[in-house]
Amino acid sequence: MTPKPNYRPEKMSLGPLEREILNIIWDLGCATVKQVHEQILADPDRELSSPSVTTVLNRLRRKGWLSCDRSGRAYMWKPRLSRTQAQAIIAYEHLNQFLALGNPDIVAAFASDLDSASLDQLDAIAQRLKALREARNEEK
Repeated sequence: MTPKPNYRPEKMSLGPLEREILNIIWDLGCATVKQVHEQILADPDRELSSPSVTTVLNRLRRKGWLSCDRSGRAYMWKPRLSRTQAQAIIAYEHLNQFLALGNPDIVAAFASDLDSASLDQLDAIAQRLKALREARNEEK
């Protein structure tokens, strides 16, 4: 189980090109603008200028998803979170939004339409929640 990281990007919303570039950085571990640009242009149907890649990388840095360090003459772009950590934060955000509905009947109605594999996951989650509650009660 991946715990929710302490670090959280300032802005969670990402556009399609931002997500694509972030995925490239995650795949490569770290990358220069040129490396990201080459990955995008590997698709012969794509057209995107190198300055546009730089703009998106800077936007991802301002949002808190990437950091940038100078390595010689090039800038190396690195993710501030792993893909798994980012997925945990996004799932946490979505769960909080879902639970903010505040109506257990709506949540239960949604759960009643899930397939058996999803219901098994919900059972596993319920068991973990029970264990967490018991551990908290023992600490008191």
